[in-house]
Amino acid sequence: MPTKIVIGYKGKTLQQDAELEPLLGMKVGDKVIGSTLGHEGYEFQITGGSDHCGFPMRKDIPGANRKRIFAVEGIGLHKKKKGIRVRKTVAGNTIHTKTAQINLKMIKEGNKPLIEDKKEETPKTEEAPAQ
Repeated sequence: MPTKIVIGYKGKTLQQDAELEPLLGMKVGDKVIGSTLGHEGYEFQITGGSDHCGFPMRKDIPGANRKRIFAVEGIGLHKKKKGIRVRKTVAGNTIHTKTAQINLKMIKEGNKPLIEDKKEETPKTEEAPAQ
C-alpha cells in the first residue's frame, strides 16, 4: 500500500509515494537509510506522521494504536487559553499498516540532489520598443 512520504530539507519539502513495508515497525525518532526510499547516499529521521483518519503521531505515546490523552501541550493541540487541558485523540509512535503519511527530515545528504532543477536556461531575447 503506497504511503505519502514528506521529506523536509533546506527549507523545502519533497512529497512522494512510497511502499510502507520497509518502514513498518519503525518509531518516531528512528533513522532511515535513503536507499529504502530510492535516494542513494541519504539518511533521514522520522519526525512524525498521521494515520488513515488524520490523527497525528506523537512521540510519547507507545505502540501503533490510537489513544485519548489529556494533553496540555504538543502535537495535535491548539489551546484557547493558557493552562487549559484538552482530551485529544492521537496515534502512537510506531508506523503500522494504516499509517497514511510519514514526515522525515534529512540528516545526511547524498551526491545526487533530491529535486532536479527543471528550469531550462533559454537565452532571453529583448525586442526594441516600437516607436
